[in-house]
Order: sequence, then C-alpha cells, then structure tokens
Amino acid sequence: MTLLDELKSLLKKDERLVSDGELLKNRIVELALKLDKDLIKLLLTNKKIKEHFFTEVEGTLIFDKEKFMKFVDNKEFLPDSYTAFKNKIGLITDDDRYISKSKEVVLAWPYKDCILEGGQEKSDEKRKEIFHNEILAPDEIDRLLDPKVFTNFKRIDAKGEHKVKEIKPTDNLIIKGNNLLVLHSLKKRFAGKVKLIYIDPPYNTGNDEFKYNDNFNHSTWLTFMKNRLEVARDLLRDDGVIFVQIDNREQAYLKVLMDEIFGRENFLTMITLKAKAGGGVGQESFLFDICEYILIYAKDSSKIENYKPFAEGELGDNFKRVYNKILTDFGKENYVKDINGGNVGKIKVFKHENFNVETLLTKDRTDENYYKYFEKIFRTTNPQGGLMQRIMPHIPKRGLYSIEYIPTKGKSAGQIYRYYFLDGSLIVWLRDSAIKSNEGKSVLKLIKNDNLWVENLHQGIAKEGNVELKAGKKPEKLMKKILDMATKEGDIVLDYHLGSGTTCAVAHKMGRQYIGVEQLDYGENSAVVRLKNVINGDQTGISKAVGWKGGGDFVYMELKELNEGFVRKIKKAKDTKELLKIWEDMKQHAFLSYRVDPKLFDENIEDFKKLSAEEQKKLLIECLDANNLYTNYSEIEDKQYKISKEDVELNKKFYGGL
Repeated sequence: MTLLDELKSLLKKDERLVSDGELLKNRIVELALKLDKDLIKLLLTNKKIKEHFFTEVEGTLIFDKEKFMKFVDNKEFLPDSYTAFKNKIGLITDDDRYISKSKEVVLAWPYKDCILEGGQEKSDEKRKEIFHNEILAPDEIDRLLDPKVFTNFKRIDAKGEHKVKEIKPTDNLIIKGNNLLVLHSLKKRFAGKVKLIYIDPPYNTGNDEFKYNDNFNHSTWLTFMKNRLEVARDLLRDDGVIFVQIDNREQAYLKVLMDEIFGRENFLTMITLKAKAGGGVGQESFLFDICEYILIYAKDSSKIENYKPFAEGELGDNFKRVYNKILTDFGKENYVKDINGGNVGKIKVFKHENFNVETLLTKDRTDENYYKYFEKIFRTTNPQGGLMQRIMPHIPKRGLYSIEYIPTKGKSAGQIYRYYFLDGSLIVWLRDSAIKSNEGKSVLKLIKNDNLWVENLHQGIAKEGNVELKAGKKPEKLMKKILDMATKEGDIVLDYHLGSGTTCAVAHKMGRQYIGVEQLDYGENSAVVRLKNVINGDQTGISKAVGWKGGGDFVYMELKELNEGFVRKIKKAKDTKELLKIWEDMKQHAFLSYRVDPKLFDENIEDFKKLSAEEQKKLLIECLDANNLYTNYSEIEDKQYKISKEDVELNKKFYGGL
C-alpha cells in the first residue's frame, strides 16, 4: 500500500474528517493548522506515516505541518475518456503540487532520447509534435535515482575509437542518456569536484529549438529545472559556480527557483547578453527581443577565490596614446629613508640615479613595440587613497623614486609591494592592465567585466566546430569568456544540456577537464563529431586565440536501457495496430508499473482503441515502470540483464566499488 493510500485509510478512522464516505480535505487542513491533538495522536499510530511526517529532535517528535498539508493538498479532476481508462487499468491521475515544495520528479521531456533533427524546416513548423513527459509521484521514485549501469564505452582520440580498459580520474566524459539519471549517477564519483557548471536548457517557449506541447507547461518546466539543479549543486566544489543561460520569459521564475536551491546569498550576478541583432522579418515582440540572460550562482559565495573578472580587447589608439612612455633603464637605486605606513607598517623610500625614460611617438606605437617593451611601458597618474596621501609628502616633484613595504597583517601579510613615482606622479604599468597574446605576438588590454555583454560574440558561429545547429549553437567566444572568468587549467567543467558540444569543445581547447551529457542525437552535428574535429586540430572558433593544434581524447558512454527501448518504439509507432503489437511485446518482456493490471487492460481493449493516437502512446508509456527505464548498478550482476563482463568491470571501476 502506498503512503497516500495508508494516509487516506488512517484519516477515515476520524469521523470528523469524513462525509458520505469521502475525506474532507479542508477539514483535514484546518485541524492540521491548529495542531489538533486527536489528529496528531491518530497520525502517530501508523509507523510509516510517523516516520514521514514527524522528526525527532532530542527525544521530542516534531510534526512537519507544512509537509503534511502539501501532501493532502491535491486537486481532483473530472475524468475524461483518457483518465477513465487509466483508472480502469489501475493507473492514477497525478495531482498538482506547489512547485517550490514539490517532491515530484520530471523524468521525461520532449523526445528526450530519440533521434531529433536539430532544427525544423519551415514546411514542418506547423505540424503538431507528439511530446510526452511524465511526473513520478513521491511513492514511485524509490529506485529511480539509484546509480545506473553504463555501456558502449569508447575512448576516442586522433587515431579513432578504441576499447576502454580503464577510466582515469582526469578523463573527459561524454555521456548519452537521461540527464537527471546521469547526474545522480555522477554523484558517487564527482560530488564536490566540479568547478563550473554551464547549461543552456530548453526554454519553455514556442520559439525554442525543441517545441513543447501544451502538456509541458510552465510548472512542469520549473519542476524539470528544479530536479536537475538540486543534484547539480551537489556536484559543485565549495568554490564552484553555475552559469544558467535563459530567455526573458522564464528568467524571473528561474531566478526565484535558484534563490531557493542555492540561497539568495550565493547569487553573484545576472549577465545581460546581446544574443542577436535587432530587426528582421517576423518580429512579434513588443520590442525587438535581442537579449538572453545568464544567472550566476556560487555554491558558497564566501569561498569564491581567484575570480578573473576581465575580458580582452585590442589596445586601440586611445589606449596607446595614454601608455606612451618606456622606462628603459631604472638606474642605480639608493635607499633614502623609512616612513610610517600606518596599517602597512614601515615603508622604505628609494631614489633612482641615472635612469632613462623615452616617449613613444605616434609612428612608433606599433603592436610590435608594445609586445617588445611590454614590461617597461607605463603611464602616470595622480596618486589616490589614504596610503598614497601618507606617502606623497616624502616623494619629491622631480626624478624617479620608488617605495617598498611588506604588510604584517591581513590577507596581504608577507607580500612585497613596490610602487614607482616619476616627477611626483604614480607610475601605472602596461603589464597591470594588459596581457601578451599567443596570436601574432600582440598585446591585448584587460577590460574589467561588467554584467552587460554587448560585443558581437555570435558573429561567424555557423560553422564553428564544423557542425550546424539551427538557432541552438552557442559561440565559442562566449564559452571562452566564461571559462576564463571562472576556471583555470585542469578544473572540471560540466554541461548537462550539451547540444552541439560548444562547452566541451572550448574546455578541450583550453585544457579543462569536462563532462558533457546529452539526451538527443544530432547525427552528423553531434557533440561527439565536433569533439573528434577538435582532437584533429579544428581551427574554427577560439582555436587561433588559444593556439590550438589538436590532440587529447575523451571517453564516450551511454546509460544501459531497459524499458527505454519500449519508449522509443512507442514514440515511433504509426498507428493503433502497431501500438497493440508493442503492448503484446511489453506484456512478455517489459517491466510494467505495479499499478497496471494487464488482464484489465486486455478486457478494456476496445476503450483503448477509441483513444487518439497521442493518448494511446502516452498511456502505454505510463504503463511502463519508470524506475526500470535504465538498469540500476545494484543489479549489475543479475544475469537477466545480460550485462557483458567488460561493462561490469568498467562500471565497477567508474563507481569505485559502490
């Protein structure tokens, strides 16, 4: 008996809660709010209900009133022909829940494991897609999120595909399968190890690449996001961050949801990204819709270190006009005196004799000269701040002087600080606001990042990676900017809505370890194809900027299917006759839901035939046990699943003897 059934049976023992044989929900909620003694006593008589709705704190049982009211706060619907047939064969219609309190798990989403074209041709845009999504109620989740068995392992490098003999801690992984189940399967190996998660999830809008039917509504989308974000948080390092790209329709709702999951105190910022040019034919928005948004959260904002809030850009004439002096010779350094630096302690003052400063004329302000004299080019400015005001009375208005101090307290304790002054002005070095580039021996200025990104990052992305994805591919420049900000070489990057593979392609080129998860098959435009191109020296995207020449490898693997094979057959079926054949096969070989009585199904087969094709498909999918869409790792030795010795060994290596 399910928890819901046990609760109903127990509550019916209280005459106050029953009328004409039916439970009075409003009365139940009313008494729960009042913490009615008789109701509490009744609930405590059932061990299962006691464990679910009560928490023991130092020997005292605390009633979780909110959890209890959420559980009983269901809305019932008048049955139509579809729900009536579900009831006849044992299936129960799911009830609505408040999203923020829901324990439901969205398992499926549109064409989650099917072969689906990356984009639709215009002739197909008006056809109604048949999408099914399923919500597993709390009583049905039991084994759903257990670690799953992986299969079809391949190691892919420049020489091709090879058998996998071992899985190393530093291996890059590309995993095909339901991303919720993959994320939970990754927890054993990667919990607390991922530095950056970037996702560009499917948006709940008709303009999205993968169009939703009416059933995949706003609340279902939020539940879908919630399930995955909760486990994603567990995978992050304490100093890890997550970037979620979203459109303006769902941004506000997602922000509230992420505040709840990650904590408002861990919200870092929201980037406004210019994702496309304004104008064009068919613009239906009130204003041209050219922006998307990137929500950034930390797992623990107090532990964010080494954050690199800088972008790169060309020096430009104005920049060169300011940075136009070269200190070619520091001269001889002579100690002058010590001064009191207050909180920083003693400050030493030095005078430089026989130094030499040259000015770069306009004709000499070439990229070659800025690269050649990178360490010596500077500009001057008026000193600012309390410390400088303490120092400046001791710095003459003529000549070259420097100061040195070593703080004894605070975060900078023990670090040597050195500043130079020319004719009473502070020297600001080019090297502190620019970097040398690997590309063409040039110098790029560092621009402090803000949260408005309007540069044209999307230009020329159509052929990046030599794959195509209509209206869905993200620019490599965007991903480079994010990885530069939030990661360093060797960090682990995760994208569980991988698409055409931009995140992993950029991570590969930049020396980051990566995990990519994808449920769809894009054929020749898949992430696997793209990464093969990267390994073979792909020169599109950021390759020239980072000096990419090729190399490296990754391991490909898939979730091992059980009932999921039947799901795919059902979705591809063309008519009722074909679906009935699948039903016969399901009775013999599928893992059916415990709620389904095959005998009752067959007795009511004429009612099934009266349903629409879409309803027939949806119902057959719901007859399958969602906990058995894929093989659980705990059953890897069970011979009925026919798992090869090689897969058994590799799974054991992956999970480390779980």
